[in-house]
Amino acid sequence: MSSDTWMPDALSSELRYYKGPCWRFVEAQHLVSTLKLVDTLAEQRLLEELIEKTKPPMPPECRQLDYLLATPFRYEPEYPKGSRFRRAGKTPGVYYAAENPETAAAEMAFYRLLFFAESPATPWPSNALEFSAFAALVSTDALIDLTKPPFEKDRTQWIDPINYEPCQVLAEKSREAGAEIIRYESVRDPKQGSCLAVLMCRAFSEPRPVESQTWRLHFSSSGVQAIREFPYYAVEFEREALVKDPRIANFEWDRPQ
Repeated sequence: MSSDTWMPDALSSELRYYKGPCWRFVEAQHLVSTLKLVDTLAEQRLLEELIEKTKPPMPPECRQLDYLLATPFRYEPEYPKGSRFRRAGKTPGVYYAAENPETAAAEMAFYRLLFFAESPATPWPSNALEFSAFAALVSTDALIDLTKPPFEKDRTQWIDPINYEPCQVLAEKSREAGAEIIRYESVRDPKQGSCLAVLMCRAFSEPRPVESQTWRLHFSSSGVQAIREFPYYAVEFEREALVKDPRIANFEWDRPQ
């Protein structure tokens, strides 16, 4: 059954229980980016409060969450570009995360490569880029699992690298069915790890991240190397595994560093 034939009533019968952590990457300077503009921590707090007032309003059901969890649900003004489970425009927010930090690293590596693909003259960063990986806990009785029957037979729709329409249609109908999370196969992870698209703030079982790690991504002509500081772990994403997406199929890997 394709995404355009799934009806909310049928989807509601496929909702299942899920509980566990989900991982997301943010640039490491997210905590100190405004500190260089002021002289004291008190001034930084005031500046952050002023910046907060200029941002789109938070949906009431998300206000108890830490900003790292709640930010994707700030859907005013219009969402500028569509993503796998969210259309462009004034559409409900989606929190994208991965079941493990390695998959989150693969996702971040790919989307950084998209930036370089759009700027072929930009050299590789001279130093590895630093990121904070953080885990949020989710718990729900209303998960749609695209990696399990009966959805897995339509796998080619769910993992298309650029055509998000089937997933967006499914997400809209899943919301109507009361779904809070969609579990799906990562399109960017060579090991095919799983990702989560959190549709509702109430799916978070804790209001703040419960764990964090420091990761560094090093970009070069051979691919991307991702290194976790502690406990030490390293994984390499070779360029052959990263060019399946047509947007980087002709990527210029040989550039100055």
